[in-house]
Amino acid sequence: MKATMFDRYGGFGTVHRVVLAFYDRMLDSDIVGPYFDDVDMAALVDHQTKFISQVMGGPASYTNEVLEQVHRNIGVTDEAFDEMAGILQRTLREFEFKEEDVHSVIADINSRRSYIVSRK
Repeated sequence: MKATMFDRYGGFGTVHRVVLAFYDRMLDSDIVGPYFDDVDMAALVDHQTKFISQVMGGPASYTNEVLEQVHRNIGVTDEAFDEMAGILQRTLREFEFKEEDVHSVIADINSRRSYIVSRK
């Protein structure tokens, strides 16, 4: 059986470190930082760790409907989504993910844009 990306990079421990670095950068962004002004960051990091783990073939499971419900009243714009994806891409590269794996994660995230970005 072929190891998943989640297994190859060390499982939840690695994903958790990536997510912590990712949110450090997100909070510093003028575009996406304000989205987190009143957010329980510990809970968000936990959820995002599980979500990214799922994207990497790990054991967590988030449906697109859950993503849509969670983001429904946040007002995420296309600009904010693009900023988030760029920050995640740079973070994965800094953690020395292979380029094909970075592309796979970002492609998966981009495929869920319609469930995250608000449509008016």
